[in-house]
Amino acid sequence: MLTISPTTSKITTTHHHHHLHHPHTYRHLTSHRPPPPPHPHPSKPLRLRRPFQISAIDAAQPFDYESKLSKQISKSKTLKIAIVGFGNFGQFLAKTLVRQGHTVLAHSRSDYSAAASDLGVAWYSNADDLCEEHPEVILLCTSILSTDKVLRSLPLQRLKRSTLFVDVLSVKEFAKDLFIQILPLEFDILCTHPMFGPESGKNSWKDLPFVYDKVRIGNDESRVARCEKFLDAFAREGCVMKEMTCAEHDMHAAESQFITHTVGRILEKLNLDSTPINTKGYERLLDLVENTSSDSFELYYGLFMYNKNAMEQLERLDLAFEALKKELFGHLHDVLRKQLFGTRGRSLQRPPALSKLPPNGNGLALPTGSTESESKSDSATS
Repeated sequence: MLTISPTTSKITTTHHHHHLHHPHTYRHLTSHRPPPPPHPHPSKPLRLRRPFQISAIDAAQPFDYESKLSKQISKSKTLKIAIVGFGNFGQFLAKTLVRQGHTVLAHSRSDYSAAASDLGVAWYSNADDLCEEHPEVILLCTSILSTDKVLRSLPLQRLKRSTLFVDVLSVKEFAKDLFIQILPLEFDILCTHPMFGPESGKNSWKDLPFVYDKVRIGNDESRVARCEKFLDAFAREGCVMKEMTCAEHDMHAAESQFITHTVGRILEKLNLDSTPINTKGYERLLDLVENTSSDSFELYYGLFMYNKNAMEQLERLDLAFEALKKELFGHLHDVLRKQLFGTRGRSLQRPPALSKLPPNGNGLALPTGSTESESKSDSATS
């Protein structure tokens, strides 16, 4: 605030004297009027009891304090994030991060400089130049199969030792083990999985699940705050934040994500087309085919290769299909027997419906009761 030291204002009075030139007139006037009172000394200044001063001129400041404070608060909520792997998914995340005010840098094996420019992202074709910018967060948006190679190729020595590494892979135990194996102990590790993509999240991220595991976060207040600021980028968009271990994620993802992609790719092999009489269920199947086929086969293979629970789900899916066919053919066999032999002389029993598959981890064999009843029925009619 600008302050001016008090000063004394000086006011000097001036007097205009009216001269009477005629001596008689002057003599006449002086004889009838008393002499004028003495005038104050013309050079003596008058002093004001309350000197005038300027106490504040806030409007004249070169910048407003409140505006500066607001900018500091806004800056404290943003991060410098380097996206490594600037393909379809990397660009998808960058668009929202830039809109939120974060400083986003990008690097990839392919040249995405034009796409980066359109999104307001700083492009670096060289990984050394990227790391020398000292980003607070390294966000890996590479494919599952290329993550190992890309991570090992980064010049980690050019980064700050407290840099936060984040991945968005669909398999989490693989990413966690890879980070722990390659990254020095000084680096922080946050494993995440946005359970959506450019298609399902193109309009909004509201109510879409976001899974994360704070694998290794330093105890410093600044490092804890940095992790929370990154997670807040998804929370503020309305994501449903789910904290769970990488092992728990992979177990659930095998039942949901891998099965979804498998069914979608099976239906894709059928070349399903829209019909004039589509039902709502069929429309959802077509949407499933579209969503899963838009992802690369490399992603699907990674879900299978790097999630130890995927093989079990694939075998259960195959067994469930065989069980369903058995149930259908069992009913068909019953109908044929009635048509061929009728019901005279003996009562025919329809094979019981097969039970549901056992839950995960309890083996893949069907319940013994169903198998025994089927074998008895078959022996009785053979």
